[in-house]
Amino acid sequence: MMRDAALRDFSQISNVDVLVTCDHRLSPPKNAHQVMMVDPEQDVWALWESCIAGADAVLMIAPETNGHLEKLTILAEVLGKTIIGCSSAAVHQAGDKWLSFESLIAHDIPTLETYLANNLPDLISRAYVAKPREGAGCEDMAYFQNINKLKAWIEPRLNTHIVQPYQEGVAASFSMLCREGKAYLLSANNQNIQIDGHWISYSGGVINGLAEYETEFRALAQKIAQAMPGLAGYVGVDVIIDVDQFYVVEVNPRLTTSYVDLHQACGWNPAQMLLDLFYNEAFVLPAINHKKVEFSLDPSAFSKN
Repeated sequence: MMRDAALRDFSQISNVDVLVTCDHRLSPPKNAHQVMMVDPEQDVWALWESCIAGADAVLMIAPETNGHLEKLTILAEVLGKTIIGCSSAAVHQAGDKWLSFESLIAHDIPTLETYLANNLPDLISRAYVAKPREGAGCEDMAYFQNINKLKAWIEPRLNTHIVQPYQEGVAASFSMLCREGKAYLLSANNQNIQIDGHWISYSGGVINGLAEYETEFRALAQKIAQAMPGLAGYVGVDVIIDVDQFYVVEVNPRLTTSYVDLHQACGWNPAQMLLDLFYNEAFVLPAINHKKVEFSLDPSAFSKN
């Protein structure tokens, strides 16, 4: 959905030709000038390197899982290409939830207490969430009210996961553009998060569903952009709102699912704004709309396998 939304938006810009890769088991996407189909026998990393080498600019749509987003970004940097997104250093910092936590704390940005799974303190009796240091969506993420069950579940994941206290409140996010320490708020969103037993899933939300918090989100966006100056392009930030407290949970250094209907919600082409951000010396955010747009996802795609 993110890929197709980006292709739709870039296809509406003159003098832009878009090349995209696609798994051969799927139908080729629309709105691309060239589609490179990938079959199992191919070395996909070699194909991606060839595609990046032939492009002027690259937009990465990839998960942080196993360092994939960072590795792709480094590949584009080595080839000297314009990356319409974050630097590899920022991807490394924001994409690792432990490093992100350390950065947020160092810059006095409110966040959740976070522990490495292999260095847990004596946990008090309350609910906790365990999640991968590098992951996307609700992948391999679990909720526990029983500390002993948490410790048993986390045992084979000691080197890959973090643990955070479960925080009550409104599940929210905001979308922003940023570059060189400056942030531009695009939308303030609420998220539909479900807990079924131990498992957490994400099924969509409402873009601009929390427009009343724009002032607070704009301030957080600027603090995050200054704390992680390598963040650039579109960035999504997950937040929990508890009355008048705002906790930054994750910083996603890439497109998020909120991008899917962002064009409709803000009344401007986000792809055009991205190009303006990277190719114009003086970027000015247009007078965007704040229309509420609801979007739904299949929760099974964002929960445990």
